[in-house]
Amino acid sequence: MKVSYNWLKEYLNLENITPEQLADQITLTGIEVDSLIVPGEGLKKLVVGEVRTVEKMEGSDHLNVTQVDVGAEELYQIVCGAPNVAENQKVVVALPGARLPGNFKIKKSKLRGHVSNGMICSLEELGFSDSVIPKRIEDGIYVLPEEAIVGADALSYLGLDDIIIDLDITPNRADAMSMRGVAYEAGTILSQNPEFEKVSLSENAEDLIENYMTVSVQAKEDTPDYKLRIVKDVIVKESPLWLQRKLMNAGIRPIDSVVDVTNYIMLEYGQPLHAFDYDALNSKEIYVRRANQDEKIITLDGQERTLNQDNLVVTNGDQPVALAGVMGGQNSHVTEKTRTVAIESAVFASSLVRKTAQSLNLRSESSSRFERGLNLGTVQAALDHATALIAEINGGQIVSGIAEIEVTKPLEKKVSITLQRINHVLGTELSLEEVASIFIRLQFEYTLVEDEFIISVPLRRWDISIEADLLEEVARVYGYNKIPSTLPMMESTPGELNDKQRLTRFIHRYLEGSGLAQTISYALTTPEKAERFSMKPSKTTNLDWPMSEEHKTLRLSLISGLVDNAAYNAARQMKNIALYEVGHVFYENESGNLPLEEEHVAGLLSGSLTENTWSNTAQPVDFYTLKGIVEELLETIGIKETIKFAADSSFNDLHPGRTAEIYLGEEKIGVIGQIHPEIAGVFDLEETYVFELSVDALVAAEKNSVLYAAIPKYPGTSRDIALLVEETISHNEVMDVIEANGGKWLQQVRLFDLYQGEHIEAGKKSIAYSLAYLNPEATLKEEEVNKDFEKVKKALKQELNAEIR
Repeated sequence: MKVSYNWLKEYLNLENITPEQLADQITLTGIEVDSLIVPGEGLKKLVVGEVRTVEKMEGSDHLNVTQVDVGAEELYQIVCGAPNVAENQKVVVALPGARLPGNFKIKKSKLRGHVSNGMICSLEELGFSDSVIPKRIEDGIYVLPEEAIVGADALSYLGLDDIIIDLDITPNRADAMSMRGVAYEAGTILSQNPEFEKVSLSENAEDLIENYMTVSVQAKEDTPDYKLRIVKDVIVKESPLWLQRKLMNAGIRPIDSVVDVTNYIMLEYGQPLHAFDYDALNSKEIYVRRANQDEKIITLDGQERTLNQDNLVVTNGDQPVALAGVMGGQNSHVTEKTRTVAIESAVFASSLVRKTAQSLNLRSESSSRFERGLNLGTVQAALDHATALIAEINGGQIVSGIAEIEVTKPLEKKVSITLQRINHVLGTELSLEEVASIFIRLQFEYTLVEDEFIISVPLRRWDISIEADLLEEVARVYGYNKIPSTLPMMESTPGELNDKQRLTRFIHRYLEGSGLAQTISYALTTPEKAERFSMKPSKTTNLDWPMSEEHKTLRLSLISGLVDNAAYNAARQMKNIALYEVGHVFYENESGNLPLEEEHVAGLLSGSLTENTWSNTAQPVDFYTLKGIVEELLETIGIKETIKFAADSSFNDLHPGRTAEIYLGEEKIGVIGQIHPEIAGVFDLEETYVFELSVDALVAAEKNSVLYAAIPKYPGTSRDIALLVEETISHNEVMDVIEANGGKWLQQVRLFDLYQGEHIEAGKKSIAYSLAYLNPEATLKEEEVNKDFEKVKKALKQELNAEIR
């Protein structure tokens, strides 16, 4: 919001405060000032001149030799190339020695043999942005009104003697999106009550609004308030200089004397208005409704817009003539030929205006105000003021009455707060009188009952609705810098991690110690990627308003993000990839709207975990490399229940012969396997292995107590056994038999050989295990070990039909 200091002076006495001081005070009270803009900074020797004669320069198709009266004894000869220069014009003249924006200096010069004593200036040359220069003079000089005094300083005529305070308005302070709102804010700072011009309407009693227009709405919740006035016999022309000056300093381009008034009122009241060419409506009815699906409208910018049922439109009873709260239609806008103007002042649902502006990528000054909310108390006041100005500037007559829908009069809210509560929260020792003076400065009417303030919140401050809002008002007006810095008085409690936090930190340390690097991926991805690698079937959760199509759907697995990261690294010649991530996945919640969140940990290996050196050859990772990392992680955590790996071929995105589900007892808690070669090919990855575990399941699992044992004093012994078994028999099956029959001294079983091929019968495989025995309390006898070892061999023969080699 660009606030003109000179405009603000129309409401308040600012003689004792500079713009810089005012900006500092506004910042201290909670509204950030982005910058102070001094449009006339560095400009000098700019005066009002009157063009007396204009002669075409011989030999030039565009240059003119002019004689200009600048208030000196003699006329100044100035060469001007502007196409719109003419006799008797009042113009802005930069005299020799003048300095223009960009440190451009004006000197006495000669053009094609003709002396030029200065320059007749366009607005662009004076530093105005192209976005605010009126279209009619985009390529020419700016013509001042006839009442401009020749020889006077031109800066004040153009508003270049002003200072603009650029405010960064937060969503909760939408009241400051208007000059009147800022005036109340500045008045609070200065302990002044702003004074506003009283508007009087002179209606034509012989002409009634009923003869021109009726208004209705489809739904009151979409359009809580709609009012319309008619001004007839207008002559649309150029706006007066004071009006153009205010609009340009606020960053708005002047259009014509009707549209400029609606923009001026929007800036003053914060109430967006729209002016229709009454005759172009071809109807005596205004009907506000939701748009039909795929309905079309051509807006003022000349673009055809395709609408949907979330868009609100103003219609002439049949076809749309405006996008409610956003932009008018080209079929009903005011032109130079307009003779009767219909002026709209309304309140539209913020959510619908926001959806329309966002879906059509059509933001406007109007939509930004509707989205934040309006002052319901000034809807008609703004309309009346605009009507009076349009009639005054354009010489029109105001038709008697207002076409409007039935509206419930808005009521001021009552919010209460006690002095004790204020001092307790702010840590202050304010008195009743001090707090009362703050509410008086805010112009909040109140009733005091003992130490309780019952505040009647004015309609212009619709952001205040609860006690906390009043606390903020007291704090910012009193001064944040005056509030003492105190620590809260409370019983201290020692901080500690809960079970989940401790386990999560351990997982981080373990995986990083195993050579994996942490990654953090977006929880939002594409619908296709979100469904990949999910540990259990679930529908995905989509955002209603995604930032992009690549971040639309909540993930069902962490692996998809790791694969993306691996592909990114592989594309940059990083072939050895070891990554992990701890984060949330989101499953469908059948009993509610919000998805179910589960914390998972996932890892990915590709290439090798080690580098080639003179003494070591790098070995590519395989399924068992990753399985070993996972097994050791689960073993180190101390899970009490048995962990099992069960082969599974149901995962479409994983290799059907190199994938297993991980079970904790009977509960599935994870998956491990190789990325399907087709998927790996899409991402240009070599053999890649992944796992994913539910952290929540690991936290809930019962853990073994940590037992510390002394180093054994007695030696152990070992036995090796080689088996010939069917190739369909898994390692887990063999381990189960050995551990069930190994006896009480069996400490460890290790697979050290696996062979299939020459000299081995087809359909079979040779596997070899080493069994370690230890009695921590005595030396083991050979007979004890041999007895237990024979039980193992017998069980393998009977249960697995194994051949002992």
